[in-house]
Amino acid sequence: MIEIRELSRRFVQGRGRSARAVQAVDGLSWRAADGCISGLLGPNGAGKTTLLRMVAGLVQPDAGQVLVDGIDVATQRAAALARMGVLSDARGLYPRLTARENIVYYGRLHGMTEATAHARADSLGQVLEMTPLLERRTEGFSQGERMKTALARALVHDPHNIILDEPTNGLDVLATRALREALRRLRDEQGKCIVFSTHVMQEVQRLCDEVLVMSQGRAAALGSVAELCALAGESDFEQAFVRLAFGGEGAA
Repeated sequence: MIEIRELSRRFVQGRGRSARAVQAVDGLSWRAADGCISGLLGPNGAGKTTLLRMVAGLVQPDAGQVLVDGIDVATQRAAALARMGVLSDARGLYPRLTARENIVYYGRLHGMTEATAHARADSLGQVLEMTPLLERRTEGFSQGERMKTALARALVHDPHNIILDEPTNGLDVLATRALREALRRLRDEQGKCIVFSTHVMQEVQRLCDEVLVMSQGRAAALGSVAELCALAGESDFEQAFVRLAFGGEGAA
């Protein structure tokens, strides 16, 4: 479980007289439960990426607290990170290494033995339907192949909490469907806590059990897709999102 308590973060953009403070996240509280795929939805600039970076310990909050399975990310970062698998928008693969070598290397960083890391790579190859990729260098991989490798790398240490930032960017239909099925299995068979940030409404509708709509660094609405549609008074989820995130501005 990931719990966020009154989290805030401000940045300064520009220099000199043009400098201005931007409140990226503003007193946000939220809980992503175990055995649940929690969607994070919002327009550009809503604070989603900053929020996920604070959860992952990459950015320090100005105020508030992030707990991962009850572990404070700020004071026990290593212990919290051991409970998380993070797939950010920057895939960051080593192009001269094979997919397997990328996965095993990350496992070794998490303290796994080489044999255990190799066995885990084989297992993830089957789960993510990427076994034919394991012995190939990642240089020249398609976006979908890179995503699968990066996801396997994030899951190599079998974390209980999984954070995915725009994971379907650049994926074709088959790769997207394979990712959805893999995430459902992780939720249903292993009870993982999965946080899924995306701009794709269809992915939210098909995959997420609960959705947090962010706007200007705050929580604008929280609930299932059906509950958010009811809250907005809309039958179409995209229209509901526009109404909730923008106050109806831009609705057509």
